Amino acid sequence: MVTNVLRGLTAAVLAVLSLAVVPFSAHAAETMPLAEAVARLPLGAESRDGYSRGSFRHWNAGADPADGCNTRAEVLIAEAVEAPTVGAGCRLTGGRWFSYYDAIWVTSASGLDIDHMVPLAEAWDSGASTWSAERREAYANDQGASPSLVAVTARSNRSKADQDPAQWLPPAADAHCRYAAEWVATKLRWTLTIDGAEQSALNDLAAACPDQAVTYEPAL
Repeated sequence: MVTNVLRGLTAAVLAVLSLAVVPFSAHAAETMPLAEAVARLPLGAESRDGYSRGSFRHWNAGADPADGCNTRAEVLIAEAVEAPTVGAGCRLTGGRWFSYYDAIWVTSASGLDIDHMVPLAEAWDSGASTWSAERREAYANDQGASPSLVAVTARSNRSKADQDPAQWLPPAADAHCRYAAEWVATKLRWTLTIDGAEQSALNDLAAACPDQAVTYEPAL
């Protein structure tokens, strides 16, 4: 009888422990229409005072430090339509990518830049200036959400520079709805603000893209 009681207590304890390790989904992903997502973005005054690109450490050892590839290379591998060969020192050869900003196929990793969907300077202006160095590094190397870092042609990335959607949109008109959604998702993910001109441009894009959804998960 004592053995049965002990077994019962053991089972009860294990049941409680199993419940304790179930993760609480405090950061569950949300999906909503683009217009609703834009409305969730807080307005704020932008300031570039004190900004330095060096304030955002990148590229670091990536999501898998054991693979020998930095964040840039990991994004290129993840976004390849046709996988490249990964050689010694994470040297990429072959492969094929689609740069959705300008609807161009690229067959050499060297022809691609990894764009921060919300540029580092824009992130600084919109709230990142108050972050710790560790959080800025996490932002600059964010592979936890696919829109955060995008492999695109070097030409389109450099044309964009640090501009927001009020100042720059992808050359491919068919990409505008997706781009707006990914911009908004990134700002929501990292709790970044928007200014008035940016809000107006995003509202115009939302009106032009009524069927576009936005999915985001808050960064930890």
